[in-house]
Amino acid sequence: MMPKFTNITSWEQAELLMQPAFIRIIDQIRKQLDQSNWKGTYQDVLIWPEGTPEETKNTFTLLREQLASASPEEAAEIEQALVAMPNPYPGYLLCLKHQDQQVTVDLWELCYQVCFRNYTQAIAHPENQQVEIDTSLIEEDTGDVDWNLLDAKARQLVEKVFADLPAS
Repeated sequence: MMPKFTNITSWEQAELLMQPAFIRIIDQIRKQLDQSNWKGTYQDVLIWPEGTPEETKNTFTLLREQLASASPEEAAEIEQALVAMPNPYPGYLLCLKHQDQQVTVDLWELCYQVCFRNYTQAIAHPENQQVEIDTSLIEEDTGDVDWNLLDAKARQLVEKVFADLPAS
């Protein structure tokens, strides 16, 4: 679920936290994989707005492919058609594999859990729930990221992901 913000300040705080949180999560995953029997790979995916028909997704993908080799006139026409369609946003998955078991983890969802206090409740009630920034991750006196707290929260979430993996 894409987070909904209450105001511009929340948006700016999320901008401050998201990239460092993502980096910390990736680093913690690397550390967990080093100690685990699980093998991890990463995969870029497109996340579509809920209810987007398969036909629309296929048309969008086809138009994007055509855009790469289109003439300037064709490109303008294709871009106009793309603007009128629902657009996906990029997703990033961790694919964990061990023997015949496979688990997929949405890395942006983990980032959201790091950055927002109420993200789990927000996804349970997406119709009206806005996210609340975890302001404890921002130093009050400087407005900078509190790297130690951010790293600790990322480590805790990633450790939980690995602890919840099926036993091998």
